[in-house]
Amino acid sequence: MKVKLLTHTPEPEKYIATAAKLCYANADVDSLMDGLTDEKIESFVEMLASIGHESPLEHVTFTFAVEGISRACSHQLVRHRIASYSQQSQRYVDMKQFEYVTPPEIAADDEINSLYIEQMQSAAQSYQKLAQMLTDKHYQAFLEQGISEKQAMQKAKKKAIEDARFALPNACETKIILSMNARALLNFFKLRCCNRAQWEIRAVAVEMLRQVSAVAPRLFKSAGPSCVNGVCTEGKMSCGKPDEMREFFKELKNGG
Repeated sequence: MKVKLLTHTPEPEKYIATAAKLCYANADVDSLMDGLTDEKIESFVEMLASIGHESPLEHVTFTFAVEGISRACSHQLVRHRIASYSQQSQRYVDMKQFEYVTPPEIAADDEINSLYIEQMQSAAQSYQKLAQMLTDKHYQAFLEQGISEKQAMQKAKKKAIEDARFALPNACETKIILSMNARALLNFFKLRCCNRAQWEIRAVAVEMLRQVSAVAPRLFKSAGPSCVNGVCTEGKMSCGKPDEMREFFKELKNGG
């Protein structure tokens, strides 16, 4: 798995403070940034968090590239609807040599892992066989329509993998670029950094939080699962490790 912060709004905390200042000051737009020292920016950011005024956070965005995650993980990721996504298409990209993600619990057991590998190999073989059979079928149909051999083959291959992809497993690796505003990110971290989150998307969320904390430490000072800032919201399903979680995320944000 690889997570990379590609870009973000320049000086994100400053622009959030500017938006907040507009809400509470009788000032014109040209003078909003006047006197915005580091101390005042921090004060504005902390004030917004303390009173739950989150709309100014929507003015800054962060864009990430994520590679080497499973389709099972990306399906969870795109459920966060206040975001923008561009994902590698299995409709247009030939996946005959697809890589796949192995869950740690499976990798830790030789017998189970052996069966898992067999299933991945079987899926790859089925995909390749389906793609070839469909290519042959579509190729002949395009030739009968009077299309040239070269164009017929190109169109046939493209159309074939469109249906062959249905044989691919959830374990199949994918790549995705995503953008979220700061408010959406804080909600994402609250849900997906939790120990109760599925292991793969939790790993993605934790790494995303580590990287944004480096560029906007004041903004993401309190980011993380609910237990980091108070009481766990998982009720009876809590992992029961609030102190351990608080220490983990404290070290993470400090560059640990």
